[in-house]
Amino acid sequence: MLRQLIGQVQELLDLYGTPLPPPLPAVHLPYIFHHQPPTILGQPPQLRNNRWCFLNLEDNPSEDDCYNLVMKAGRFQMLEPGKAPPSKRARKERSRGKLAETSSSNETMEEEIWKEFPEDLHEAVIARLPVATFFRFRSVCQKWNSLLTSNSFSLQCAQVPQPQPWFYTRTHENVNTGAMYDPVSRKWHHPTVPAIPTKMIILPVASAGGLLCFLDIGHRSFYVCNPLTRSFRELQARSVKVWSRVAVGMTLNQKSANGGYQIMWVGSDGEYEVYDSTKNTWTCPGSMPSCIKLPLSLNFRSQAVCVDGSMYFLRSDPDGIVSYDMETGVWKQFTVPAPVHLSDQSLAECGGRIMLVGLLTKNAATCVCIWELQKMTLLWKEVDRMPNIWCLEFYGKHIKMSCLGNRGLLMLSLRSKMMNRLVTYDILRKEWLRVPNCVLPHSRKRQWIACGTAFHPCLTAKA
Repeated sequence: MLRQLIGQVQELLDLYGTPLPPPLPAVHLPYIFHHQPPTILGQPPQLRNNRWCFLNLEDNPSEDDCYNLVMKAGRFQMLEPGKAPPSKRARKERSRGKLAETSSSNETMEEEIWKEFPEDLHEAVIARLPVATFFRFRSVCQKWNSLLTSNSFSLQCAQVPQPQPWFYTRTHENVNTGAMYDPVSRKWHHPTVPAIPTKMIILPVASAGGLLCFLDIGHRSFYVCNPLTRSFRELQARSVKVWSRVAVGMTLNQKSANGGYQIMWVGSDGEYEVYDSTKNTWTCPGSMPSCIKLPLSLNFRSQAVCVDGSMYFLRSDPDGIVSYDMETGVWKQFTVPAPVHLSDQSLAECGGRIMLVGLLTKNAATCVCIWELQKMTLLWKEVDRMPNIWCLEFYGKHIKMSCLGNRGLLMLSLRSKMMNRLVTYDILRKEWLRVPNCVLPHSRKRQWIACGTAFHPCLTAKA
């Protein structure tokens, strides 16, 4: 094979006119190589003066008196004997070098583009950023930081479809600042400053339009705030002095052209009031009609839901729902038998449908189930339940459940003496997901969730 190679090289040298070095002595190879015959590359005329080199195929390097041959970018380069070829750089270093070579031209191009970029498009792009990303970008310059108070930016944010709701929670060891969970990134955010500057212990009870409604544990004072921007307001004192436990609902104001929100509270004895943010007053529209059975026996563990302008509250005696039309002021009650062996039930809403979530416990087995209210029969129809493999963890344990969010995406807190599990359930997708543990920054201790509610993050919502 070596003689065949020498013959082919001789033909090439005769063709290009370059003298051939003295022939090498015949070599008997100690091994049989099962490789394909090498392909002989002809050099173009402009490289005619380059010397030829034959690589020694023997294992003994002392017999290789030829220059080392290195190929680079399609060209052959000759290196001095004994000099090592250049080491190959890592891919990351090569790409870094390419970026450095083009950085100056890119910087000039970007400067020319962004210099005349329209302001309305600039705000439209920022309005569509994830909420967490926007708050990181606020530190870039004062102009970006002032977007929160810009009317044009508020209009841009109003055109963006509502993202998935976040969850605002309070933990047993951090009742002042709370913690927020983003289900898209599956991350917890821990504010360093309380959303409402008060020394009282306040708990989230409702939400609407990116705002949260808080009630102090003495059931005396209401607060409204945007947990992202810390815009807050302490509502005026209620005209009806009811200090017992109340059920609270919140919705956007459909009557007023100026927008705003409405907050409603209901007591078990039938007292109720409605707060209008545009008027900054509490009003008592009327008394509870006689067709509504009193006391209401409201389920205070269940948050109210608002569907088509009506507020729905869950009651237990008799089992069913009471509703209040926020526009007409009309009360209605619906008797809906509760499923057998049900406990810790809570109302939910998805796309105008009224849902129910609760625990089914029979003997030592416990399972989380989802029902939908059938409007024609006024009965609960089971539509889904938690996977059985998850429910095995609850077997033989006394489980308590709280529903922290009840709008399309539910967050369920499942607790026992030695366990606190958080899961989310997407009603449309019928998807169950575990929630990562809530751990404070610079700490390894897991926080136990005490209460919470869902809210749609909005950068421009004002209390």
